[in-house]
Amino acid sequence: MPILFLFIIILGSGIGVITFFIIKSVGTPRKTSELNKALKQGKANAVIKAAKAIIAKDPRNSDAHYLLGQAYLMEHKTELALMEYKTVNQIGRFGTFCPERDFRQQIAELYEKYRQPEEALKEYLLLIKLEPQVSKFYYKAGDLFEQWDKSEKAENFYRKAIELDPKSGPAHFRLGQILHHSKKNVEAKRELETALKLQPENYKAYFYIGRILKDNHDYVNALHMFERAQRDPEQKVKALIERGTCYMGMNNFDSAIGELERAVKLSTDEGANETLYTRYFLAMCYEKTRKIDKAIDHWEKIYSKKTSFKDVAEKLSQYQELRDDDRVKDFLTVSMEEFYEICKTITQSMGLNVRDVSDIPNGCQILAVDSDQKWRGAKRMPRLIRFLRIAELIPETSVRSIHEEMKSISVTRGMIIASANF
Repeated sequence: MPILFLFIIILGSGIGVITFFIIKSVGTPRKTSELNKALKQGKANAVIKAAKAIIAKDPRNSDAHYLLGQAYLMEHKTELALMEYKTVNQIGRFGTFCPERDFRQQIAELYEKYRQPEEALKEYLLLIKLEPQVSKFYYKAGDLFEQWDKSEKAENFYRKAIELDPKSGPAHFRLGQILHHSKKNVEAKRELETALKLQPENYKAYFYIGRILKDNHDYVNALHMFERAQRDPEQKVKALIERGTCYMGMNNFDSAIGELERAVKLSTDEGANETLYTRYFLAMCYEKTRKIDKAIDHWEKIYSKKTSFKDVAEKLSQYQELRDDDRVKDFLTVSMEEFYEICKTITQSMGLNVRDVSDIPNGCQILAVDSDQKWRGAKRMPRLIRFLRIAELIPETSVRSIHEEMKSISVTRGMIIASANF
């Protein structure tokens, strides 16, 4: 009898344990389905409380962690949401209330938000395995590879995105960007133009097409493209700089100065490379138009921010005398009429009489004779003098040129007076 009683107790305990597991297995899905319904009704706070209660009893309940993460997203608590999603990833179980595709897409976006590109890329590569026909996943993977400076891999993923969705404007644009940086301008232009057909307001595409046209010296059409690119606030300063350099390529320095001055005014960081290059190009334009004092002003501002920037230190050294002596400044900067008078005065100070003044590139040429005549009847010896006001080193060809001119007009003496070294 005692043995029978003990058997009944053991049997009852077994049935109790089995019943507990049945209740647990049936009860948890019911609770998570209720959480899911509450979430769809926008009851984020209620879901957070209930999900936490479930997790306290069952820490490896991936559905509860996922739904808790979604509730945090609804409350804009993205950092907490990411923590829950990481837990789901560690558990590695997916089901009705935690679909793997939706989960991986959401966690990838959170990784991107918190600048964890390596983790985001892993998720997109898993998404590609799950759904290999979705163009967007290839595009996102390409974007992340590009952020890592792995352009070749990025290019392949963008091409696959386009293959799956030929109307993907962003993929065409990003592929065009990469091809442009790789100097494959013909194919790059084709991709960028396709991007514009699909997204007419993609002003960055106008910018890169403008660069390609400028590289091909098609300055007129490039200017038109950069004009449109300015509609994007992020591209405005860059587009103005590019327009300025287009005008420089056309030797239209006054127009170049106008565009570059606008770019300087819009720049917010004096030490940024973009601003330094703008000032450098401006100084080049002012130097070409003989406004040397303005060129020096920009060189000095560049030098104050970055002493090693290109040849700025050399330029300031070259024009040191000009910075200290107003007479040298006048020689380089005055109008042509005033320049002629300065050259005549210099010639006369050497005891010579001016016979003829003529224009030459970057200066003038004077034919002069000796003013003193020691012997009656002696022929006055003519001299050919060239005055050059340029910043660049004077090449050997300039010396040869004056020598050829001297032979052609039967002059045996000549000289070059210049503002630069030989």
